[in-house]
Amino acid sequence: MDMENSSSKYELEFGNKMEQTGMIFRQAEEKDLDGIMEIISQAQEDLKKQNIDQWQGGYPNREVVLEDIKNQENYVLEESGKIIGTGMLSFQGDPSYEGIYEGKWKSQEPYGVIHRIAVRREKKRSGTATKMLQNMIEICRERKILSVRIDTHQDNIGMKNWLKKNGFEYCGVIDLKEKKAVRNAYERRL
Repeated sequence: MDMENSSSKYELEFGNKMEQTGMIFRQAEEKDLDGIMEIISQAQEDLKKQNIDQWQGGYPNREVVLEDIKNQENYVLEESGKIIGTGMLSFQGDPSYEGIYEGKWKSQEPYGVIHRIAVRREKKRSGTATKMLQNMIEICRERKILSVRIDTHQDNIGMKNWLKKNGFEYCGVIDLKEKKAVRNAYERRL
């Protein structure tokens, strides 16, 4: 399926439904970079305050997010023209997910992977992240992808609870090859 045409179709079908609530879910564009980075910066500060060693040390940075945008893998949720959420959805697999220990993946079929999902501080606990997830899952279904994977830091209790609430199951531990760190891995079958 052509990603560009799929995304346009998605915006027409699902974006219009969300417009009724003043929200639009869409692929990010380069002009969105500052708004996305503001959200990521807030998330980095919040994780640091909780002593969670995730998204620290300058990651994710502008270059990473810009690459996501160029690859048409970054999405944003807008409310009244303001970006309130961001996340990356890819269908290219993740090298870090090739090895899993202390468990196993629920499926071995193609999967979508979500990374760098975050919402504005004032939108936390408002269902905004869940709205983003629901839209990403719909994109997966359109592409006939029946599995979604995601990972988080073992100390990120808020994220782990959110994943469980949204139907993800703990699968085991993965090594983040580029960061020399480990993460708890989750999967949701669609």
